[in-house]
Amino acid sequence: MMLTGKKAIVTGGSRGIGNAIVREYLRQGAVVHGISRKPADNQAELEAVAKDAGGALHWHLADVTHEEEVTKALEAILAEGGIDVLVNNAGITRDGLIFRMSTADWEEVVRANLTSAFFTSRMVARAMIKQRSGAIIAISSVSGIIGNAGQVNYSASKAGLIGFSKSLAREVASRGVRVNVIAPGFIDTDMTKALGDKPRDALIAQIPLGRVGVPADVAALAAFLASDAAAYITGQVIPVDGGLSM
Repeated sequence: MMLTGKKAIVTGGSRGIGNAIVREYLRQGAVVHGISRKPADNQAELEAVAKDAGGALHWHLADVTHEEEVTKALEAILAEGGIDVLVNNAGITRDGLIFRMSTADWEEVVRANLTSAFFTSRMVARAMIKQRSGAIIAISSVSGIIGNAGQVNYSASKAGLIGFSKSLAREVASRGVRVNVIAPGFIDTDMTKALGDKPRDALIAQIPLGRVGVPADVAALAAFLASDAAAYITGQVIPVDGGLSM
């Protein structure tokens, strides 16, 4: 197993893509610290996966948009020793055309999707630099690459996450720390199920592979990028989108 013995932090791991990443990391023998506002509904299942693989699961309840809360959670994790992997996955949507979008909807999305990554990466990157190793992975979106009508806030935050991660990759590369970005396309999660059948079918029609992705598709890449097999990859943006953004 590629991640045996590695210690990872995953934000927003209680559901969707984040939950799939937590599960895959545990399946590969990692010690995973999840950070979210509430624990995962399938926590018992995740703990069983961890036990079978020789890993461990720890959950920290914190809102990553609140600097004090996420700082306290990270301090507790880092006090136990070094960290190998950080996955900046937490994110929300508040969709709407710009003419109807409130300032609150703009600010909440940018803070949850982008500013939270600043809070976590600032602390974790410092620890990784000291140990001269580590991998930081950001979960962006193809919306941050090609844009999406009705999502100026979401697309801006996800595009910002790409720029943030590329800049961070340049800052920490000389100390053996890698930073990469995954850009999922249309993935079957609670967030996308809320679209309704007609918009969903219209989106699927634009995907060359002709189907939606599943969270495990993203988790598989997140596991690879966290592993030593990706030791010579940094500063990259890799879509997982069935060809949607090509």
